Amino acid sequence: MNFKGKKITIVGLAKSGVGAANLLNRLGAIVRVTDVKSQDALKPFLSKLESGITCELGGHPDFLLEDVDLIVISPGVPMDIGYLKKASERSIDIIGELELAYRIIMKDRSSSSSKMPRFLAVTGTNGKSTTTTLLYEMIKAGGFRAFLGGNIGNALTEEIYKNILSNGYDIYEKDFLVTEVSSFQLESIVQFSPSGSAILNITPDHLDRYSSMFSYIDAKCRIFLNQRKGDFIVLNADDPATDDILIRLRNQESLGMGIPEIFYFSMRQRVHGAYYDYNDKVISFNLPEYKIRDLRCRIDHIPPDFHLLPSDFKIKGVHNIENSMAASLIALLSGCKTEIIYEVLGSYPGLEHRLEFVRDINGVRFINDSKGTNVAAVMKSLEGFYEPVILIAGGRDKHGDFTLLRTLVREKVKALILIGEAREKIKNALGDLTRVFFEESLRDSVFRAKSISVNGDIVLLSPACASFDMFNDFEDRGRQFKKLVMEL
Repeated sequence: MNFKGKKITIVGLAKSGVGAANLLNRLGAIVRVTDVKSQDALKPFLSKLESGITCELGGHPDFLLEDVDLIVISPGVPMDIGYLKKASERSIDIIGELELAYRIIMKDRSSSSSKMPRFLAVTGTNGKSTTTTLLYEMIKAGGFRAFLGGNIGNALTEEIYKNILSNGYDIYEKDFLVTEVSSFQLESIVQFSPSGSAILNITPDHLDRYSSMFSYIDAKCRIFLNQRKGDFIVLNADDPATDDILIRLRNQESLGMGIPEIFYFSMRQRVHGAYYDYNDKVISFNLPEYKIRDLRCRIDHIPPDFHLLPSDFKIKGVHNIENSMAASLIALLSGCKTEIIYEVLGSYPGLEHRLEFVRDINGVRFINDSKGTNVAAVMKSLEGFYEPVILIAGGRDKHGDFTLLRTLVREKVKALILIGEAREKIKNALGDLTRVFFEESLRDSVFRAKSISVNGDIVLLSPACASFDMFNDFEDRGRQFKKLVMEL
């Protein structure tokens, strides 16, 4: 699509909205932005918009449906809001920021003689950022030109915009675009088609946005909507939702659309892919004489004695063994050599706010897991601890089922310190299992944890909730926690 002179409305500002608006403005489109928030609330983003972009704030007025060629939505905007429903009724094209970036990149490259960059896309309820970043490090260390972006915080449209400003073509010249993609972004794709994808897990989350787990799984499964023979997808053999994913893949195949080749990772069984060997406590790969088409480095054979030792990893936790298997498998299938993968796993330090060690005070370890924004994430975190845990939890409820934590809380948690809007709900679900303290602030929670802890305890911030009742985002919550711990 040639955007010059086209009238395009961006729905939802924030970071990806700014990237999309500025990019389209540079490409000659007539750009309008609309957001339900006020000018004061959006001040940091408004200051980044180029001149010539008009804004309608405080709502989505109907006149913005008149004389519009395309609507681009930010990930935080649900597809079922009234404004978008009216747009659909008028047959106005609606796409997301990820889809916009994909179309621009693929259109530009198809018009040249250069090799097309390949998208590698990772989604799932938990572990996306760690797996995506680990994969990026492996691809980069393997000698490929790579870009990291998407839901991880680096919008693709923003990167393309920067390329235009600098007259550079860096993003277009990559071998791989390694992207973290959320269910919100996948709702609005049309053509987006990664050569390799992964669904790490699907557990209850964002049920304040989705009407059921069925619709949430549907959104995640859109990652392979346009994948075909010659592409691949990596799935978690241990995840209950994988059966539902396979049903959707087979339905796609039955329609004659073709599907990607399927690989698995597993903590429990030998699979076609990567698995954890409990006898030797190593990760092994089962990919005998598998050949990959159209890649710079082909995999002709993976030695049966090729193992990775989790004890050699810098990142800790049961879930990070799964993340490491997924990233390693995608990297292997994308042409990385085994020794490169081993080297990266031995040096990768992990991401901020994901089981991040903060400080040891008199034998008490303080751990920042602010990214634990749902019940399943907290379960994975607790599974990795054998010491008594003082758990700081709470925040804005995303319709999570906190009773799923009962067994782990009974076995591992010596005290619950609860904050935020969901604290009563969490107490009702878990309060009979351990001591419970209500605190009004994160500061009070940290002080309380310090006062009741003894040598050998773990103080874990893993909220099982969103942060928006008390903080700007989970990063803000995690950084405030670390600051408070360092002040003790």
